Amino acid sequence: MANLTLAVDDDLLRRARIRAAEEGTSVNALVRELLTSFSAADRVAAARRRLVALSVSSAAGSGGRLLYQESSG
Repeated sequence: MANLTLAVDDDLLRRARIRAAEEGTSVNALVRELLTSFSAADRVAAARRRLVALSVSSAAGSGGRLLYQESSG
């Protein structure tokens, strides 16, 4: 695993450490999660576009039935 050095405002780091502690994690883990989400966003958006394109070009239908998702609450 590679190391990353960042320069951030002292107060920002203090607040991040407090928030991380409240969530039972570390600033390192939060940054790693953020970078993972950030780098995956392009793939998610591309997959979403492919899914929409597939649904538009599909010959499948609902047979006139309304499709809905039941709420879990």
